Amino acid sequence: MTTFPRKALRAFLGASLIAAACAAGAQTIRVANQGDALSMDPHSLNESLQLSVTGNVYEPLVGRNKDLSLAPALATGWTQTSPTVWRFELRRNVLFHDGSPFTADDVLFSLARTQAEGSDMKTYTNDFKEVRKIDDHTIEIETTSPYPILPDVLTLVYMMSRPWCEANQATVPVDRRKGVENAASFRANGTGPFRLRERQPGVRTVFTRNPQYWGAIEGNVSEVVFTPIGNDATRVAALLSGQVDVMEPVPVQDIERVNTSPLTRAVTGPELRTIFLGMDQKRDELLYSSVKGKNPFKDKRVRQAFYQAIDIEGIRKNVMRGASNPSALLVGPGVNGFQPDIKRLPYDADAARKLLAEAGYPGGFEVGMNCPNDRYVNDARICQAVAANLSRIGVKVRLQAETKGTYFPKVLRRDTSFYLLGWMPATYDAHNAMNALMACVDDKGTGQFNLGGYCNAKVDQLTRQVQSETDKGRRDAMIREAFEIHAADVGHIPLHQQALAWGVSRKVALVQMADNFMPFKWMSIAK
Repeated sequence: MTTFPRKALRAFLGASLIAAACAAGAQTIRVANQGDALSMDPHSLNESLQLSVTGNVYEPLVGRNKDLSLAPALATGWTQTSPTVWRFELRRNVLFHDGSPFTADDVLFSLARTQAEGSDMKTYTNDFKEVRKIDDHTIEIETTSPYPILPDVLTLVYMMSRPWCEANQATVPVDRRKGVENAASFRANGTGPFRLRERQPGVRTVFTRNPQYWGAIEGNVSEVVFTPIGNDATRVAALLSGQVDVMEPVPVQDIERVNTSPLTRAVTGPELRTIFLGMDQKRDELLYSSVKGKNPFKDKRVRQAFYQAIDIEGIRKNVMRGASNPSALLVGPGVNGFQPDIKRLPYDADAARKLLAEAGYPGGFEVGMNCPNDRYVNDARICQAVAANLSRIGVKVRLQAETKGTYFPKVLRRDTSFYLLGWMPATYDAHNAMNALMACVDDKGTGQFNLGGYCNAKVDQLTRQVQSETDKGRRDAMIREAFEIHAADVGHIPLHQQALAWGVSRKVALVQMADNFMPFKWMSIAK
């Protein structure tokens, strides 16, 4: 587990206290997370923490209410004028933080930027045929096929200022895979309720209330100090001592301790994210394996052996302390298209050994595994448990658990043979997972997070049909068929949905959403 340097922690605490004291009447909330947003560029990484943090500064055309229903944001309304065309009316009198006006030109620029080299958001806009400016406050999006869920898809596509990006040489996104940075990595110019005041990657990021925000800011917070504290014990201690006001995640073993403190409480709830394992099924020879000249994961029997060797109930009980829901799919309850009656393959180490032997690996083999240690709940411990399970069938796992700052660039380059990943469908619809995780990879963004290269032409066909289908019955049947094919192929190994657990000062009021986003505009702190 990554440890937050004590010197940096003392610096963060001291600076935030000084800032709070100096700002007359300022209401400061100090937020800690096990990881950091890796960039301020809203198109550089399609990861929930990244988008949650930058979503306080930047905004989409279509937003979300507290109950996750759609809400007007930078667009006040939208209509489907034909099966393949959507028209969006843009909000007037909106200013970017530098005082420049928000117009249709910024929308056209931002949507094109999501398709540029280095963008991690291609999967959201890969089916756009053309984006047209009707006037300064009206745009149309034409798609390659009917796209009834387009407003849902746009909720995480944030708008940037074209003139600001051009003036700051940030017209293309930061490429996390290549370690390329630009001005948008460290500075920001959005339309959102909070402005970026200070950015020290890995140490602290400070946001201040936007006095010219177009909408309502319900909370009374004027400043938010965000800091990564990777060590669980240090993060919990900072909350219990009052040095931070909000932190997440609370380690499952500390939830009761946080709840029994007179100063804090644990805010818990279900999360829409599914944790799963992926395997390189594309290369003819694995990058990191003792098997030479071929790829064991191309054989379904090997993939199924790995699946059936994993004691998911043991992980739920011993690693997650009951705070997980084992899953048979890459989406869980609460996601449109979830199929509750599709069941996991049974845990059966004997059957797994038999499958390996049938595939030609009676003694097993060695394989590298990549895992973050500061992104998901107990992520490194889950990977350690998986490695221990696989050792029982003769598979030796060389586990590389590392901070997400190095983990994501590595796996997103597909420099991996076996990996753990989490996915929360941004649209709250199964099509999102199908398009991003299950579809064959192309150069336009389809299958962008299908890091193991799983490919089935029928699943691709169904994914395209699901995108366009408006009849719910037919659409659900297509989703089900695609999931059944993917499960039969053992395209991935689903593990579980994790539960949310935030540690919160009893002086703080906030809104916890099932997508694990944390809007600062809904936070208040008692004076």
